Formats: sequence, C-alpha cells, structure tokens
Amino acid sequence: MTIKERIDTFAKLGSHLKNLSAEEIEQLQLRAASENPWFTADNVKASIEGIAKFLDASVLSDWVAQYDVKDQQKTIGVVMAGNIPLVGFHDLLCVIISGNKLKPKLSSKDSSLMHYVIDKLIAINPAMSDYIHIADQLKGIDGIIATGSDNSSRYFEYYFSKYPHIIRKNRTSCAILDNESSESDLEALGNDIFKYFGLGCRNVSKLYVPENYDFTKFFESIEGFNEVKHHHKYANNYDYNKSIYLVNKDHHLDNGFLILKPDSALVSPISVLFYKEYKNGQELKESLTEQKDKIQCIVSKDGVWPGSKPFGKAQLPEVDDYADGVDTMKFLTAL
Repeated sequence: MTIKERIDTFAKLGSHLKNLSAEEIEQLQLRAASENPWFTADNVKASIEGIAKFLDASVLSDWVAQYDVKDQQKTIGVVMAGNIPLVGFHDLLCVIISGNKLKPKLSSKDSSLMHYVIDKLIAINPAMSDYIHIADQLKGIDGIIATGSDNSSRYFEYYFSKYPHIIRKNRTSCAILDNESSESDLEALGNDIFKYFGLGCRNVSKLYVPENYDFTKFFESIEGFNEVKHHHKYANNYDYNKSIYLVNKDHHLDNGFLILKPDSALVSPISVLFYKEYKNGQELKESLTEQKDKIQCIVSKDGVWPGSKPFGKAQLPEVDDYADGVDTMKFLTAL
C-alpha cells in the first residue's frame, strides 16, 4: 500500500467510528466490560471519540509530512497496555502509517476493542491483513514498543535489549492551581481527574496549589463527578484508602468520593489525589523539573504554565502527542 492508501484507510475508519450508533457503542462496551469492568459506556465512547478526532485525512497527511516515510516493511512488535479503552491504538496507527508491519501482543484487558478496530481496518481495506499479525509471542521482529509499569519495564529492557526499542514506564499527570481559578475551570479539571477513573497516564493524580489553598471551591466545582462512587471497583478503592488514612490518622480531606492528601509522591491511588503547596513560581518550577521524567502531561488555567494544556484537555491528545515524550514516528521511520 502507498502512504496515501494507508491514510485513506485510517480516515475511513475515523468516519466509521464517528458515526457509530448508540446501540453499536453499547454492544462494544458490553463486550469490553466482560474483559475489564473499568470500561464503562462513557469511557468507551470517550476513547472512540478521542481517536476518531485525529483520524482525518488532512490531519494525518500534515502529521506524516513531518517524517521521512519509506515503506520499509520492518516488523514491529508492540506490547499493548489495557488500562484504558484502545490505549494501544496510537502505536498501531504509528507502525502502519510509517510503512511497517505490526505484530501486537494485545492486553487481555483490552482485546475486544482492539480486535474490533483491526477487523474494521481489514474490512475497509483487505490489504491491511498483510500489515497486522496478532501474536502471543513476539518473535521474528525488527523492533519493539512495550508499555508497562516500572517493574515490567525492567523485564522488557532485559528481554528485548537486542532490538531497537521504546520501553515505557509509569507516568502520570499533574495540575497547577492558583487562587484565580473559576468554578468552570475547576469543573473542567474534574475531567482530567475522573475520566477513565484516573487509570490513564494522562489523568491528573497530583495537584500543585498555593500555600494555604482553600479547597472549598474545588470540592464544590467537582461535585458533578460524584457518580464515580456508584462504580463498585472505584467505591472499593475509595473505601479502602479512606479506612487506611483514618486508621493511620493521616491528614486528608474527603468529599465522599475523592480524598485529597498532602504527599510528595506523584502517583496517587485510585480515588485519591495527592497535593503539594508551593510558595512561588520558582519553587513550583523546581518541583516540576525534579519530577519531569515521571510527568506525562501538565494542566493549568488556560494553559498558561509553559508546556501545559488548559484544564479539561489532558485526555484529548493530538496525533503528535507521544507517550513519555518519545517521538514514536521518528523511531519507526529511522529503523
């Protein structure tokens, strides 16, 4: 296939995803939830909409034009995560668009949705069947992209060390608050916190707030997200973490579905949001610089902090927003 044919195929997939009926999305969600109870209808729909947004012929063409795509037909193994719906799709897109063949190892927590989009790509363009070969074992590959935890990354580094590789580790996102944020700002921030129940690397798990920050407005602004407490797995996490903090007499704030706890760590447990106070911009900059290798995304009011996104935009990446800040397309086209 030519690069134009591949772009057209993905653009047609985007059109298909944009026009899924409510019934079709419900069926997809039911299948997905049988593998992963965190995959609610809202989260599956949000993931599909986020992908469809950049599956546009002009967007893809402009993106690809930045790289030297050669149709080199290398076979790239991809170990896919399963923490949020279709989280491995961007790697699938990059491998195929770059002119390489994909050998994915699907996550057991997100195989149904990935099978759906792969089958749909092949139905749109049967030539895609030559580009995608799902595998249980990643042998006969020329390069590898693997996404996992800090623990699994050590295994990946050892096992795949002889191949050109991208090995991704734990990352999370954070938000910078000031005393000027409005209720609508903070409500938008709620999307960055609660979408996908906080399971994604683009979910905000840490707040940086001014000294003596009053969280009253914050709690009032996110009240509309209280439905998360009705999800049994989220509720179990909330109850467990609350009981631990109470038994240990750890200082924390609690609104009935989210716990705020002062903590120097970046990654908070599900249902918990860590926070840290800052005295001034310089101190804040030093804190963020110290943690930069663990931060996927920063959000701030109107995106005023350098390199940050506006509140509510953390979970709406563009096609060139690469995980861990590593340019996947540059890696693939340079093999």
